[in-house]
This record gives sequence, structure tokens and C-alpha cells, in this order.
Amino acid sequence: MGHTLSTLSYLVASVLFILALKGLSHPSTSRRGNLMGMVGMGIAILATLAHPGMRVGGIGLIIAGLAIGGTFGGIIANRIQMTSLPQLVAAFHSLVGLAAVFVAAAALYAPQSFGIGVPGNIHGQSLVEMSLGLAIGAITFSGSVIAFAKLDGRMSGAPILFRGQHLLNAALGVLLLLLVVAFVWTGSTALFWLIAILAFALGFLLIIPIGGADMPVVVSMLNSYSGWAAAGIGFTIGNLLLIVTGALVGASGAILSYIMCKGMNRSILNVLLGGFGAEAGASPAGGGAAQPARPVKSGSPEDAAYIMKNAGKVIIVPGYGMAVAQAQQVVREMADLLKKEGATVEYAIHPVAGRMPGHMNVLLAEANVPYDDVHELEEINPEFAEADVAYVIGANDVTNPAAKTDKASPIYGMPILEVERAKTVFFVKRGMASGYAGVENELFFRDNTMMLFGDAKKVTQQIVQALQK
Repeated sequence: MGHTLSTLSYLVASVLFILALKGLSHPSTSRRGNLMGMVGMGIAILATLAHPGMRVGGIGLIIAGLAIGGTFGGIIANRIQMTSLPQLVAAFHSLVGLAAVFVAAAALYAPQSFGIGVPGNIHGQSLVEMSLGLAIGAITFSGSVIAFAKLDGRMSGAPILFRGQHLLNAALGVLLLLLVVAFVWTGSTALFWLIAILAFALGFLLIIPIGGADMPVVVSMLNSYSGWAAAGIGFTIGNLLLIVTGALVGASGAILSYIMCKGMNRSILNVLLGGFGAEAGASPAGGGAAQPARPVKSGSPEDAAYIMKNAGKVIIVPGYGMAVAQAQQVVREMADLLKKEGATVEYAIHPVAGRMPGHMNVLLAEANVPYDDVHELEEINPEFAEADVAYVIGANDVTNPAAKTDKASPIYGMPILEVERAKTVFFVKRGMASGYAGVENELFFRDNTMMLFGDAKKVTQQIVQALQK
């Protein structure tokens, strides 16, 4: 009876996780999706504690772990800024990977606790599952640590390349596969830890050559890795919920990575083998060096306010610059004022805008921007030709017309937001430096573009003040 109830609880939790993923697919249902995921996890924890095979001492350790983790998680959640979510997600992925390594080690040293054999004589199938969970978990941990460091500015966001890098990674990958085969054959503890060390190194080497512009794909990819690591360990310890949950996370992360690569017109292999800007000489800060001076039109916030006040349709294009300046609230305030003046205001979101999947959607939701005003690239692009104003706030590479015209450009073929088709383009930017792709934005020099130089939040605040006069 106990096992049946536990299995049924896991089934309910799995269904809730599936519904959570479905809910997270659209901003209007994302809150409900999050709630379903939390309820599903709560059921999973309670079912684990009530499992017939759970010992009293084990329950105590789990509760202690929940108390410690919950306390730290609550503190971090209350302190974290919405603009820091990408690095927080990367840090969470690293913990999932490390947990997989620890569980694999526990299964190796105490296999009888999981019913997979005895020390020195573990079932062959379990050794396969254990070694795969270990390797993927270790790669996820070290790769996520590097992703966190890049996203948090603790190391250069530019690609870090050296001669023979790809050959070294390939050789380490082959060696890792051979060690897994040898471990499955022998069950050696020494080989287990060699796999862990090699996988930790490989995760580090795989992520350092990836530039800041590719971080959204990297975060999504590491999310997928963490899921597959959990699924592998789930098979090892015979936990059905861990298998299902890991597979859901792994598959959804892989699909999202594919969608984002498609949004950049690149393959996942191309992203992994070297990021944007690798050949373009991106600066340590992520932006390329400014090109020789070309004439641009620059204006003031008051000029922008006057034109926008008389506009019938305005499309706002947010990017990472809006996130850094934490300008989402004042952007919504500007949009509200324009609506009062009779303008139609919409937001255009590129699949890879920001530093994680859905980064701009999260920031706009925090600012209480109506979901119906936010549109993806495919549905908003035809509307730029009808717009009186396109207000670009911190989005660089994803608006560069060179992606459509310059075959020599590293971003050629990448779908972009076609803001250049608007009657007037206001481009809010601190200076003329290139974006993370290391490519000068041709939009800066178009006749219908007016540059608004300065901090994104301050410039937008000045526009709001001018609109209120």
C-alpha cells in the first residue's frame, strides 16, 4: 500500500511538472505554471519522506538539508535583483550538477542502500547509469560556474581561445568515454574519480570559449545537461520521479537551445565551438572596439519626447542595456504616458535578447507590462513598417541590419528585429561601441536613426519628464 501511494504521488507530481512547463511557455500563464511546479515539488518531497523504505535518521537528514537550503534560498531570493537572474540560474544549474556527482558517489560507496549490489560488485547496468550521471553532472557543475562568472562580470565575457583548443576538447571527450567504458568494466573507485576530475575540466574548457552574446544558449544548454544528469542518477537509485523530472528538464532545455540557435541562424555545434566575436576581436567587456568615426545624428530626450508625443504607433525594443540600467519600470511609465496621448505601444522581444532565455519577458513582467503588449520577433516584424517610432533601449546585435545585407559579417543570416523600417528610430546607448558580437551596428548610421547617448534609465526618465509637460 505504501509503495502504491508513493508511486501515485510521484505520478501526480510528474503531471504537475508537465503542466508547469506548459504554463511557463507564455507570460500570461507563467505564474500559474510556477505555482504548479512548486506544488508538484512539495508533493514529491512529502512522498519521499513518507516512502516505506525511508529510515528515521534519513528523514532527519533530509529535513535538516531542507531547512539549510530553504533558508539560504529564501535569503538569496529576497536579495537578488531581477537583472541578476541569469547568473542566479547558472548558479542553480551548478548545484544540480554537483548534487548528481554526490549522489553518484553515494551509490558507489553504499550500493546496498540503493539495491544495486554491494561494494566491489555493483550491477553493470547501474555502473553505466552512474558513470553517465557523474560525467554529465560534473560537466554541468564546472560549466555553470564559468557561465556564472561570465554573467556576473567576475571574468571576461569575451571568448577565451587558445591554439589547439578544439583538438584538446575532442581528445578529452574521447578519453572520458574510454574511462567510462573502463569503469563499467571494472567498477574501480579510482576510475570513478578520474571520470569526475576529467569531466570537471571538460566543463570548464567547453564554456570559456563561448562569448557573452551566446550566453542565453549556454544557460539553456546547461539547463538541459542538469536534467540529463538528474535522469541518469534517477536510473541508478531507482527513483521514478527523478527520471521523469530529469527527462522533462533535459528535453525542454534541449528544445529551447534549438529554438534559440534557430533565432541566431546558427547550429548548437557552432555555438559550442566558439562564440560571437571570437574572430571579431571583442573587448573584455564584451563590446568590440569602435570603428573609425562615421557621421551619426544624435538628439536629446526632449527631441524624442516631442516626436513620440505625436506618434500614432510606438514599438519598444528592450535589450540587455535596459536590464543593466534597471530601466524596465520607467519604460513602462513612458509607455503609459504615450498611451494616454492616444498612441499604440507594443514591445518587441528577440529570442536571444538579454543573458538568459526569456530575460526581457521577466523584466517586463516585473514592471507589470500587459502581456498582450509583448510580441515575439515573427509577429512584430511586419508591424515595424507601420510604426512611427521604434525605441531601442540597449538592444544592439539583434537590431543590426548587417545581418541581412553583409555576407562577410559573423551575424549574417541571423533573424533580427527590423526596426530600421520604422519612420524614426531612437537608439538609447552609452556610446558607439559594438555589441557582444563585436560588429558595428549599421542602424546607428541610417538617416531615420537618432542616437540618444546616456544611461538608459536616465534618458528614459528625461523623456517621461518631457512628456508630462
